[in-house]
Amino acid sequence: MNSALTLSCSGRSVGRYTFVPALGAHFSARPYLHPVSTLGGVPVTEEMPDDHRHHLGAGVAVPDVAGANFWGGRTYVRDQGSVELDNHGVQVHRAWKLCDPDGFVEELSWRAGPERTTELLREHRTVAATALDATAWALDFTFSLTNTSGGDLSIGSPATNGRAGAGYGGFFWRAPKQRAAPLAFTAAGQGEEAVHGRTADWLGLAGDGWTLVFAGATARTRRDPWFVRTGEYPGVGSALAWADRLPVAAGETVVRRVVTVVADGVLDRAASAAYVRKAVGA
Repeated sequence: MNSALTLSCSGRSVGRYTFVPALGAHFSARPYLHPVSTLGGVPVTEEMPDDHRHHLGAGVAVPDVAGANFWGGRTYVRDQGSVELDNHGVQVHRAWKLCDPDGFVEELSWRAGPERTTELLREHRTVAATALDATAWALDFTFSLTNTSGGDLSIGSPATNGRAGAGYGGFFWRAPKQRAAPLAFTAAGQGEEAVHGRTADWLGLAGDGWTLVFAGATARTRRDPWFVRTGEYPGVGSALAWADRLPVAAGETVVRRVVTVVADGVLDRAASAAYVRKAVGA
C-alpha cells in the first residue's frame, strides 16, 4: 500500500507527503511534508532532528486536544513541567477527495484514548503548490478541524498549561538547522525576540540559500500569533492557543489557512511582501 506521494510544481518535485507514517506512539504519528525544497532544489524542511525527534517537516501538530498530545514527545503539565505521558494521539488518513500532482484534498481522523480509537476531531485538509516565478513557489495549506467527540472540548498549549511563551500548536514548519541561525523578520520587526508571540500578516525566515515567507491567508488566521524559534532550532508555527485555550463546541469547526512562499536565495522585506501579495492575492 502506498504511504506517500510526491508534490510537484511546474513539473518539478518540490515535496514528499507521507500520509501513512510508520512511527511509534511517542511521535504522535501524523501526515507531514518532508522533504520540501525550493525550485532550485534546496531543502527547507527537517524530519526527526536530534534536538526534537518528534518534529516532522511541515504539517499540523497540536500538543493538547482535550488532554491528548498530537504534537509528539513529552507533555507539559502545570506545576510539573515536561513529563512523559501515555496520552499521544494519532492523525489517521481516511480518504482522498482529490489527489493531483500539484495538490490534494484529504480527510483525516484525529484519534486518542487507550487504543487511539476515540475520534476527537475530523479534519478536512487542502494542500496546493503554485508557481510564483522561476525562483519561488507557494504552498497553500488549509485545515478544518470539526469536533466529532460528542461533547465540547478545547485546544491548549504548553503556554496555556503554565509554560510562558510556549504557545505552539497548529500549522508548524520545522526548517533545517544550518551553521548559522536563520533570520526571522516581519514588516515591523527583526529577530526572534521581536517577532515571537506577535501577530503579523506575514513572517519571513531566511537561511543559507533559501527564504520562507509564512502568511495568514484569512482574517482569522492572521489573529493567531507566530511561534518562532531561530536560536535553539529553526521553526515557525501559527499558534491556535497562544495564551488561552481555544474552545471548540460539539460539532463546531475551526478553520485556518497558511500560505508559505518557498524561495531560492535571501529575500528582503520588500520582496517578501510582494511575494505574499502575489501568493495570497491581497
